[in-house]
Amino acid sequence: MSSKVSFKAVTKTFKMYNRSVDRVKDMVRFREKGNEHYALRNVSFDVDEGEIVGVIGLNGAGKSTLSNLISGITMPSSGEAKVNGHAALIAISSGLNMKLTGLENIELKGLMLGLNKKKIKEITPKVIEFADIGKFIGQPVKTYSSGMKARLGFAISVHIDPDILVIDEALSVGDQTFTDKCIAKMAEFKEKGKTIFFISHSISQVRDFCNKVLWLHYGQVKEYGSSDEVINHYLTFLKEYNSQSADKKRAIREKESKLRDADDFGQRQYKALNVQKMLFAKKGLGFGLLCCTLVISGFLSIAQPTLSFNQMKSFFAEKVLMLEHHTDKEE
Repeated sequence: MSSKVSFKAVTKTFKMYNRSVDRVKDMVRFREKGNEHYALRNVSFDVDEGEIVGVIGLNGAGKSTLSNLISGITMPSSGEAKVNGHAALIAISSGLNMKLTGLENIELKGLMLGLNKKKIKEITPKVIEFADIGKFIGQPVKTYSSGMKARLGFAISVHIDPDILVIDEALSVGDQTFTDKCIAKMAEFKEKGKTIFFISHSISQVRDFCNKVLWLHYGQVKEYGSSDEVINHYLTFLKEYNSQSADKKRAIREKESKLRDADDFGQRQYKALNVQKMLFAKKGLGFGLLCCTLVISGFLSIAQPTLSFNQMKSFFAEKVLMLEHHTDKEE
């Protein structure tokens, strides 16, 4: 049986800048600014159709980045992420336009997911009933509480009938009545053989609902397997981690962060490839300037015959060298 979701050595990096101006420089200069931060590093796992996978880990482990990759909101920096079917992400405020009303968001999200007007009109009453936010359905989403946003987002996502449901902490902000309603809906999806990713800090909910658990630890897969086994190991880790002082926890986080962003062989290859690209870009610029020289000298040879082609070429070549030297000095 082919996997519904398959990740092979998936890495996702983001740029971190010390100054806002460095972000602009990174867009226009040949040399890269900022430091690479690994949100996920070399993540591999397979999930079959109908499996319910809990995703656990400390804050900053990469859980939300994983949910964004599965749902197609972002793409991996390297590796292969295969998702067979439509995945719907349910997270607080995810996919909602703050300026539009609840009703307008139902229509907008339906259209974005390829539903026709007839289908959207059919599911709208069901979404409104499930969300149960009363008269606020006709108000801009920016006026909603976090719980109301989660209600609307969950209601829309479960009624478009996705193949894969990705729930990222969406149940953490609702009241118990709504949480029970959501869990009942998730159980209904489970009966239909849907694939579900349940990202939560509630270990009891993960244990009760999921048959597999993926434990992320500072961007990497610590364990992946049966829910009871992985959860027991995670709870043992949590007990030891929580017994540490605040300073010790901070030191652990800093150490793990450095290891996560370490310049290993694979990263050196990645940087070497970027250097090659920058050199190619510089050569391209030089070639482009040379072509401009040919064109400009053609015009000037008519208007100003005293200015030779070699003089023009030397002028532009000097400018290219000055640009390279200036870039090297900044680095």
